[in-house]
Amino acid sequence: MKQISLLAFAAIFILSCNSSDNKTASEGRDTTNNIATAPVENANNDTVASSGVQPNTSTTAPAIDNTPLDKNSSAFASEAASGGMMEVTLGQLAEQKASSPRVKAFGVMMVSDHTKANTELKNITDAKNFQVASSLEQKHQKHVDELSKKEGKEFDKAYMKMMTDDHEKDVKAFEKASNNASDAAIKDFATRTLPVLRTHLDSARAILKSLK
Repeated sequence: MKQISLLAFAAIFILSCNSSDNKTASEGRDTTNNIATAPVENANNDTVASSGVQPNTSTTAPAIDNTPLDKNSSAFASEAASGGMMEVTLGQLAEQKASSPRVKAFGVMMVSDHTKANTELKNITDAKNFQVASSLEQKHQKHVDELSKKEGKEFDKAYMKMMTDDHEKDVKAFEKASNNASDAAIKDFATRTLPVLRTHLDSARAILKSLK
C-alpha cells in the first residue's frame, strides 16, 4: 500500500512539472509574438515633425480634355507656372545656403512638391495647346536675385519670410481658382493643390517664428 502511494505521488509530481513547463513555454511564445508584432516608429516621423514639413497629400489627376483655356484660366496658369518654377529655384537655394536644418528641409519639400505640381500643370497646358513661359516672370526673378545675395542666418530669415508672404498669396489665388475657374482641369488642379499649399504656409509660419 505504501509503495502504491509513493507511485501515485510521483505521478502527480511529474504531471505538475509538465504543466508548469508548458505554461512557461506558452508565456515565452506569447512574449516573442508581442515583440514581433510591436509597432515600429516610422523613421521619417521625427524628421517631419522637427522640420515642420508635411508630405504631399494631393490626389491623382483625372483625364484632361483639350478644350482651350479661357482668359482667366490662362492667366492663372501663367502665374502658377512662373510661381511654381520660382519655388523650385528658391528651394534649391535653401538647400545650398540655409544654416538651419529646418529651413533646408523646407527647401527640399518645396523642390519636391512644386516640381510635381509644375509637371501636372504643364500636362494640362500642353493638352490644351497653351504655351506657358519657360522662364520666370520679372517679379519672381527679382525674388531669386534678392535671396541669391544672402547667406546663413540672414538667408534663413529672408527666405522663410518670403515663403510665408508668397504662400499667403498663393493660397488666396488657388482658392479663387478652385471656386471660380471655368476650365474643369484648372479648377481640379487648384482644388487638389490647395491642401499642399496650406501645409507649406503653416510650415513656413512655424519655421519663421522659430528663427532667432
